[in-house]
This record gives sequence, structure tokens and C-alpha cells, in this order.
Amino acid sequence: MTTEPTTDATTETTVGTTSETLDPAEASDQEGAAPLTGTAAPLRPTGWQRIDPRRYGWWDIFVYAVPVYIVSRLCVLAGAAVVAAEIRVDTNIADDIGLETPDPHGAARGNAIRPIVDVLTSWDGKWYMEIVRNGYPREIPPNVTYHVDEARAAFFPLYPMIARWFDVVLPGGDVAAALAVNIVLGIIAITLIGVLARRLYGPAVGRMSVMLAALFPGSFVLSFAYSEALMLVLAAACLLMLVDREWVAAGLFAALATATRPNSVALIVACAVAAFLAIRERREYRSLIAVALSPLGFITFQLWLGQHAGEMGAWFRVQREAWGEGASFGWTAVKNTVEAFTNPLTSPTDTITAICFAATILLVYLAWRVRLHWVPFAYSLAVVALMLAPATVTARPRFMYAAFPLLIAAAKWYEPHRTRDELIWPLTIGACGAGLAALTGLYGVFGAIP
Repeated sequence: MTTEPTTDATTETTVGTTSETLDPAEASDQEGAAPLTGTAAPLRPTGWQRIDPRRYGWWDIFVYAVPVYIVSRLCVLAGAAVVAAEIRVDTNIADDIGLETPDPHGAARGNAIRPIVDVLTSWDGKWYMEIVRNGYPREIPPNVTYHVDEARAAFFPLYPMIARWFDVVLPGGDVAAALAVNIVLGIIAITLIGVLARRLYGPAVGRMSVMLAALFPGSFVLSFAYSEALMLVLAAACLLMLVDREWVAAGLFAALATATRPNSVALIVACAVAAFLAIRERREYRSLIAVALSPLGFITFQLWLGQHAGEMGAWFRVQREAWGEGASFGWTAVKNTVEAFTNPLTSPTDTITAICFAATILLVYLAWRVRLHWVPFAYSLAVVALMLAPATVTARPRFMYAAFPLLIAAAKWYEPHRTRDELIWPLTIGACGAGLAALTGLYGVFGAIP
């Protein structure tokens, strides 16, 4: 939230306690920037038609992100492979004693690939694949439960639409297409998070943010048949455009994102905060374009589903009846956290909730300490509020991951500290990688609610 000083003569900018040399394009863009009060400096508006991709340093971030992303996906595969090995051992024991056992993953004997794929398409992935194959229901029965296929109406359409398009052009079937989509979207998401961090705080924080975003335990969703990878791409792009005051682009990215996941409505809050700051400081009423465009994805889906299923408000009813999505306003998270301490190691789900709840408080505190830019901070707080509000599934690593600007804030806080303590950064990254593999395995054996 403080403006980074820029020196015209040397084109150097100070980030935290570290001095980074900018490339000429980046330096020229920062000259004359008009800062938002109490925020990191945004850039001079250039107009949607004049966006210069060179100023974002995206190529340097992408080259750095690729090997980090590969290592993080190997952690996910390691966790999924544990599940495959466990199924294989159970099958071998059953064969030795002549016992028929149920095969929860439908894996053929001797085939280790199938259970790994089944892990990556489990939980919500099953519902998205149902939409890819059969679309949305034409009619939703009364008192619908999650035991019937019509409960898929609770899931948003953009990711399964893209997976279906990929299935048309790629060999291997719909599952391969859905997973391939997220392989591509995952590296784009990690890159854009790094680009946003670089834009706010410089190259060093950009690289550190890439590493945190790739290895954060909640990043397992980038390899699952879930919609988070698509949402993260669109959310990061939207926030980047808001910081640079590219209002039309920001609104379009937000509109697409709000057709991806329910918690993407946090981008509406980000657009509103950015518009408020722009109007207060520059009378930039054009910023209201982003606010107007941002909810269109959510609204369009609700109207279309209502017409398709012959029932207005069908999504809200399915959420309420099938998934029990009432509101506890954080009480469920607090209760589960207390239970994790009073009855330790009895419920993996409560343990995950407690860790996530504590980590969320820490990350929000760090964001406040480093004075994270108001726009991504507002988005993150909205995501956290939406995560803690439900009465059922509450604080989870994948919901925390949607508040990715908090990871940028953590990287900003770490950047000066890691030069004074050589162990703090590698220990953090090692813990994240271990958590990523463990979480994948835990969800693969249905040991916790994801």
C-alpha cells in the first residue's frame, strides 16, 4: 500500500530492503505513475487497445514458473501414486487369499494409471465430468440430494464447456481432455500470479510468489478436474488489469470468472474497490465499466439454468437442498478448529480446517503488515469471507488458494527476511511441497472432505 520509489537516472526501484534493476520498458512505464492513496503504485492508464505485454515481464516469470510448476505437479503425482499403490496392495492380498474385494477406483489389476486418474477426477471432478458428458438437467426433482445426478446443477458451466471443446479436438476421451485443460491453465495461472506480484513489488517477489503459488498445498486443484485453475487464470488477469486501470479488460475477465465458480463473485468486490479509488482520486468514472461487467457471468448462468431447468432460482435450491449450503458466518470453522485441538488426530477434516483457519489468519495479518495493494486485498478478504461463511464445507486449502494475493503478500514479507535467515524460506517451501503431496493422497483415499 506504499508507493515504491523510482529513480529516473538509474531506473532502479527499491522493493522491501532489496534493490532490483528494471528493464527499460518497465522503468519507462513506472515514470509518472499516479499512486492510489495507501496502495502500491498503479500504472498510467494506456487504454485497452494499447496494452504493451513487454511491461509485465511475463516471459521471465514464465521461464521461471515452468520448472517450479513441473516439480509441484510431481508432488501431486506422488500423492496420487500412494493411493494407487495402496489399492494395488489390497488387490494383491485379496488375490492371495481368494477374496473378492470392492474396487473403489475401478482399477484393473496390474494397472497403476487408472487409480491415479481416478484420484484426479474424484470429488467435485465427478460432477464436472457428468456435465461434460450429459450437460445440465432439464428438470430438478423436489428435495434433491447429492445422491442423484441432478445435483450437478450446483456447478458452474465455463470449465466443463471448455473441457468439452477440448474433447472434440484432442484424442484420449473426455477425462484426458479435462485434465489437459488444467495442465495448461495451471501454468498460466502460476505465471499470471507471478506477473501480478512482479507488477506490484518487483521481480524478486514475483519469483517468490510463483514458487509459493505452485507449491502451496491447495494447488493440488490445478491437477484435478476442478474449475479452480480456470478461475485463478481469470481472477489474476482481472486483478492485473484493475491495478493498471484497464477497465474494459478487467470487467470482461471478471465476467468470465463469475461463470466459473461461486466464490469468483469476490472479483465484483475488487472491481468496486478499484472503481471507488479511481473515482475518488481521479474522477475516473470510466472505471464503473468494470463494475457493470463483472457480475454478468453469474447472472447469465442463473438466467440460463432457470430457463433450461424450467425453474427460476434452480441453482440456489440445489445448493440449499443437495449441498446444505446454509450460513454459519464462521462458526463452523471455529467449532471444527476447537474440536481439532480437543480431540486431536481423530478427524482429518477437522485438522485440515484448523490448519487452514490458522494459516488464513496469519496470511491476512501479513497482507496487512506489508500493506498489500487495496484491490487484491479486497478481493482476498471477500474470498476469505465466502470461505468461512458456509455451515458445511468451510476453511479448506483449495478455498484459501483462491485468495492467492495473500501468497503474494507472504512473499513480500519473506523477501527481506530470507536474507537474514537462510533457513526460513527453504523450510517454508519444503513444508508446502510435503503438504501438497500429503493432501493429494489424503483426498485420494477419501480421508477428508476437500
